Amino acid sequence: MAQNQAQAFSGGLESASYVASSGILTFLWSHISNLNAEAQSSNQNLFWKSSDESDLTVITFWTAQNHDQPDLHRFSITDNHPFKFICSERNPNFSLNDSAFSLFKHYGTQLNDLKSETDLKKPVIVTGHGGGGSIASLFTLWLLEKMDPTDKRPLCITFGSPLIGDQNFQKAIWQSSNWNSCFLHVASLLDPLVSSSISNNSFSPFGIFLLCSHYGSTCFESPVSVRKLLNLTSQLNNQGSQQNCDYGSIAENLHRKAICKDFDGPNISHSNLLQESLALQLCALGFPQLLHLQETDLKNLVEELKEEVPKQKKIIPNKKLDEMKIRMAYLEWYKKKSKKAGIGYYDMFKDQPFTSDIVVTEFIGDLNLYWENMVEEAEKQPQKEGAAFRTRWLYAGTNCRRMVEPLYIARYYKDGKRDYINNGRPEHYKQLEKWLKEDKKSQSIGRTNNVESILTLDSCFWAHVEEALISCQDLKTTGSNEARNSLDGFEKYVYGLLKDYAVSPEIFLGGSSFMRWWREYFGIKGASHDTEFANFMKNPTNYKKYMEGAYNFL
Repeated sequence: MAQNQAQAFSGGLESASYVASSGILTFLWSHISNLNAEAQSSNQNLFWKSSDESDLTVITFWTAQNHDQPDLHRFSITDNHPFKFICSERNPNFSLNDSAFSLFKHYGTQLNDLKSETDLKKPVIVTGHGGGGSIASLFTLWLLEKMDPTDKRPLCITFGSPLIGDQNFQKAIWQSSNWNSCFLHVASLLDPLVSSSISNNSFSPFGIFLLCSHYGSTCFESPVSVRKLLNLTSQLNNQGSQQNCDYGSIAENLHRKAICKDFDGPNISHSNLLQESLALQLCALGFPQLLHLQETDLKNLVEELKEEVPKQKKIIPNKKLDEMKIRMAYLEWYKKKSKKAGIGYYDMFKDQPFTSDIVVTEFIGDLNLYWENMVEEAEKQPQKEGAAFRTRWLYAGTNCRRMVEPLYIARYYKDGKRDYINNGRPEHYKQLEKWLKEDKKSQSIGRTNNVESILTLDSCFWAHVEEALISCQDLKTTGSNEARNSLDGFEKYVYGLLKDYAVSPEIFLGGSSFMRWWREYFGIKGASHDTEFANFMKNPTNYKKYMEGAYNFL
């Protein structure tokens, strides 16, 4: 771990230089200035303009309400509000700046029209200054809900915008693999409007912050780092030493510095590349001069910031999927091998007669961990993104559940445990099954005319078999009515699966736990037991017909 951290690098200076040198900041500020001139003659509290350039749409917001005394309004997944879609199963609540949201809601009908008219087939930039930046952020988030897979993601660039949401709001945006990078907030360290929201500890930054002063600029993405740096400089604002935050002049100055490479970093020795790059970022912002920091103080601040550089864990679905496919292919081979042994892969793994089962155990652990992480990621993501994620990966997850969970069950009962479904089933299996039931398009996953090759659709089938074996013993020793009723229910359950061709024909292999249950159950019931299921099971030729998909169930 230490070796990986030694190689880490913070590229905030390069990112800020790229943005400043592109001229996009001065370009957008000219739109803001023009709108500000037009809005002065308007009696509206919120004013906006959509400008179509040759290959770009710029949407600019202005308001006289700068939300410098922020209060938070709490929303939940059960409330009816425009941003319900960012809630998730693990993050069902969040709070927004009350005055910003109220203004947004007040003009909701007109903004909805603007949303409908915005063409995301070409690049869109949404911008605003101060309170207008807050509305720009909310509107951009609204556009993200509208996006189709073929659309271009909108970009929001704000100037001196106060923070608008709490930590849950920040997490909701952060958890989306794409959304956080859609927001770039240009913020002067000595802007009293920005520091007014930092003074409320309930607010949390989101997106990427291009922090700047008259010394220079750099970019930070970590919310904790941004809050720490803005908190450090807010004391200067409280002392009345804030600079004139003319973002037009700031943008021009940053552009000139970026073009002229007007920054010479001091020679500050640090133990690794990450610390060195962070020290350069702080010096570019003028921290030593602004806060009168000595070299020791600067090093201590770098030490604090470096802990926040590693990003929150994000799952890149394709990154390890190929490795998981290899493990699944190995389990397919193992399944065929067990069939040739006449026992079935559930019982082969449970009894472990082969050394190759050690590899199977390792692969089960890898697959379980992978899908546990994938499900956790989907649960964290905003509703729309999470739903798209689930749909995209549901087939692979379902296939894995049906292949791997039976082996997990085998280990569970081998260890002498009981009632797997209620006491031992991992959450990610429950969620994958729940999502499959919710996704009507995926209801047919696993159904095929090739009955011989199917995986049993109910991945908990073998847990039901194990409980039925236990009930047979209970019935023989105690005559329990509960055990008798349980066995009657299991018989109906299995026959329902057979009628739907939803259970693998390997259950009929002579060495399987299912056939062992049937022999015990038939011994209890006797030859006079006359049900559709019993009549099917009494004739072994029916097993072959089932495997061929040729048995005619009544």
